[in-house]
Amino acid sequence: MNNSEQQTGNRDQKKEEVAAGEAAGQGSPRATAAITGNGAPPPLDRAPLAYENPSFLNSADGRLIRIVSEYCEPLARFRREQIQDTVVFFGSARFRAREEADRALELLENTGSRQAAPNHEQPASAPEIASGQATELRLKRAVAAVQMARYYEDARRLAQLLTRWAKSIPSQKHRFVVTSGGGPGIMEAANRGAYEAGGKTIGLNIRLPFEQAPNPYITPSLNFEFHYFFMRKLWFAYLSKALVVFPGGFGTLDEMFELLTLAQTHKLAKKITVVVYGADYWKKVFNLESLVGAGAISPKDLELFQFADTPEQAFELLRRGLTENYLVPEAAAAKPVVSPAPNHDEDLMAGWTVEDFLSPEIAKTRR
Repeated sequence: MNNSEQQTGNRDQKKEEVAAGEAAGQGSPRATAAITGNGAPPPLDRAPLAYENPSFLNSADGRLIRIVSEYCEPLARFRREQIQDTVVFFGSARFRAREEADRALELLENTGSRQAAPNHEQPASAPEIASGQATELRLKRAVAAVQMARYYEDARRLAQLLTRWAKSIPSQKHRFVVTSGGGPGIMEAANRGAYEAGGKTIGLNIRLPFEQAPNPYITPSLNFEFHYFFMRKLWFAYLSKALVVFPGGFGTLDEMFELLTLAQTHKLAKKITVVVYGADYWKKVFNLESLVGAGAISPKDLELFQFADTPEQAFELLRRGLTENYLVPEAAAAKPVVSPAPNHDEDLMAGWTVEDFLSPEIAKTRR
């Protein structure tokens, strides 16, 4: 038998083995390979652990785990960083300040986006206004841009004042930490002011379909990104003891009225100070007196917030509210701590209370 005939015979024999395997219900590659070996299937690779299986975690079946993760992971970091409570800043993300000589502002394409809006939507420049070439839309945006530049600087200044004061409060934990949505515009201004004052500052970012990124002034260990809007909202409300609302759009209105509703319905078992910044802007956006006149809300609901027009005025409202609602009651409730005799063998965490381990202070809700 020559080589060619031998090879042909081998191929025919393999075909017969495959056919026999298929007849026995073993038509898979693993079953076929088993026939040529010692009768056992080849070794299997280890199956991934459920919590390391991306196809499961990113599926609809894994949604509950993803939701719980956006609660547990931030909570663990807040405890590790010793964050007790926060003051949340809301405001427009659609403008950002350019620190150049002309203080020009660039309008962003969408909330939180890095991409600039088309040129015809940008504020008109000084030469265009002087030459009469500016469209009505660009002329209005140029005027608004000047106002937004002021609000950016005011938010930055207010965050500085608040952070310096909060750092002076004697506490094992960080009090009234400036928190924002983590993006550009007013959010960046708030984080920037706290950063410049030497304090920790939190950014609760949201993953969006277009390109966006956290602003650089957030404390790195307190930089969060959420997939679910409702989990992000939970963390805005859970730790906050005060809210500052700067001029903004849909997102700002959504967050403001959601927290006002929680306060109005007494759902939060805590007092929250709400400062609405820029009375002229907001009184053109909504007329709450009309709601009172229509009987949709109570006149006392207008006492849920206060207007402010300067950083100093807003800071005084915050300081007074946080002091009266929290610092004074905490001081009155505090019990004298008796220092134990020194013991070099004692645990490093001796003297800590249960509350120290359970920080941050999580807001209670009324059942």
